[in-house]
Amino acid sequence: MEKRFPCKFGRSLSNVSQPNDLRTPDRLRTQETDMPTLRFLLAFLLTCVSWNLLADVRPLAAQDSSSISPVALKSQMDQAWAVTWDRFFQDDVQTFADYLSSYEPGQELAHLPTAEEVQRQYPNPCGYSTGMEDGMILGGAMLSIVADRYEVTNEETLREKAKQVFRGLHRCATVHGVPGFLARNVCGEDRKSIYINSSRDQYTHGVHGLWKYYRSPLSDEMTRSEIREVLVAVADRMIEFVTPENDFDFCRADGKRCPLGICRMWNVQAHEAARLPMIYAAAWDVTQDEKYRQQWRHYVADAVKQSANPDKNTPAYAILQMQCSLELLNELETDPKLKTSIQSVMRHLASIAEERSAHVAVRLSHKTSKEMQMLGPDWRQAERWINQNEYANPQWGKYREVWHLTREAGEAALVPLMVDAPILTSAQKKRFRDLIRNTDYSHNSSCGIIYHQSAYWRSRLTNNL
Repeated sequence: MEKRFPCKFGRSLSNVSQPNDLRTPDRLRTQETDMPTLRFLLAFLLTCVSWNLLADVRPLAAQDSSSISPVALKSQMDQAWAVTWDRFFQDDVQTFADYLSSYEPGQELAHLPTAEEVQRQYPNPCGYSTGMEDGMILGGAMLSIVADRYEVTNEETLREKAKQVFRGLHRCATVHGVPGFLARNVCGEDRKSIYINSSRDQYTHGVHGLWKYYRSPLSDEMTRSEIREVLVAVADRMIEFVTPENDFDFCRADGKRCPLGICRMWNVQAHEAARLPMIYAAAWDVTQDEKYRQQWRHYVADAVKQSANPDKNTPAYAILQMQCSLELLNELETDPKLKTSIQSVMRHLASIAEERSAHVAVRLSHKTSKEMQMLGPDWRQAERWINQNEYANPQWGKYREVWHLTREAGEAALVPLMVDAPILTSAQKKRFRDLIRNTDYSHNSSCGIIYHQSAYWRSRLTNNL
């Protein structure tokens, strides 16, 4: 968090009670011995004013690098938690939005699509760039946060928070009446309209979060029954749609193939290979149904082999999703040799994420506090639109980098904490503490602050803070 340089003179020179020496020119001219003191005082005043005026434009790297106490870190995370629920959470549908377009209370999410816009799939069937793009991802991530936090603190208030998040995910999975389809988000205006094109990324975080919540003492039997229904429906959809005839695509809500390739679940890149067996493994874990175990075992060994060498330039969000799928598979794997292979891939991912984390930290260090406070746009007014296979996508301009860096910093910090018995270096710990300290959560409009909380509570859980 930005640290200003306090000075009782720094706010307004007009409010300073001036000594007689400054009000009497004759005396100033006759008492030469006072001049050094006067020069010092004037220099001091100007310095204080300069620091206060420039505080918002100093690069983050110039912020005070002194150590931050555990209490101060927790205070920062409490602020991030409050902002997440007060500004990003949509009470009407119990889901989270991607970004803020205002810091004015009640106007933070004014940019979200109307029911009419969603119903006609405007601006595109994915809801790209609208703020409704990643609700399933964020809900799954929040369930993981709550589960980790509860394991650390045993706060009973988290029980209701987890249930709220689950209700939003359940709505995304059921409101449209298409079994096994996980919508990205639900329109807050009519509480039912969705964009019909989801993605394997939405499914990855959604299934991972539901699985963690199912295994957490926070869930009751009624909730676990509902989670089973969702995970079974998802797995059944994969069995039905993810076939060679469909090019292994689980398809849109209208049953048509996704033209972007983001719903393909097999014959994919290394960071995507473990997603399909992860879904089957989760369904088997909550049902013990042999049908899902067979599907899991059919794919898992080959998926782990395909996962061995992901591109080092893979974005942090994709590395994290890969780690989520492997975390679930690692937990359920009973074959010692295959389990060792999974853990080896997870450690490799941790090293890739560490390089990414260091790179993101450098980029953040060149951003000013003012830049990091940038708000997201009303996407309807975007100056530039691109065509993604007939999907019109409004572009955010300069805001995209600010939004992305906030998110990547948290995602990259989380990945190394997901291996078995993680041990972070002192440099890794310091970098993450610096991230928390330097982030003004009360003036950050990116949903990436959710991943800061993910990494924080996993750090606490694994004694790596």
